[in-house]
Amino acid sequence: MKVYKVLVLVVLTGFCLTASAQLSEYKGFPSLTWPKLYSIDYKKEKDNLGEFDRPIFSSAVKALQGKIISLPGYMVPFESATDGDHFILSSTPLNACFFCGVGGPETVIEVHLKASIKYTEKPIQVRGVLKLNDQDPDKMIYLLEDAEFEGLVEP
Repeated sequence: MKVYKVLVLVVLTGFCLTASAQLSEYKGFPSLTWPKLYSIDYKKEKDNLGEFDRPIFSSAVKALQGKIISLPGYMVPFESATDGDHFILSSTPLNACFFCGVGGPETVIEVHLKASIKYTEKPIQVRGVLKLNDQDPDKMIYLLEDAEFEGLVEP
């Protein structure tokens, strides 16, 4: 009987842990790629600067490494709010993005455009080469390099 109680306790604990580890759910523009980027886990690690969450990429995300992808989203500028070729693209509007406490790092991507564009609050689409970053906690976990502006996205 004691073994039975321990087995039930282990199974219930597993269900609780699974429920608490639910991933963010993509609710943005129609996109085949953002939902894949949302499928990620994190592992607590330490370095000489302290503790951080190291991303553990799913096989679906790893399959996109080095591939050209297109993503819709909202510009979050780094330096200037007028124009730039280096910014964050958020899968959700700015008032609901990672920097405002909603979602996680998997909801944004660091974009490096080939040519500068004017900042806009309207949703845009960009296309570039996806790079995964699980080594440098000072950068975004997703980077879009050699990117091009494809245009505005109609809501």
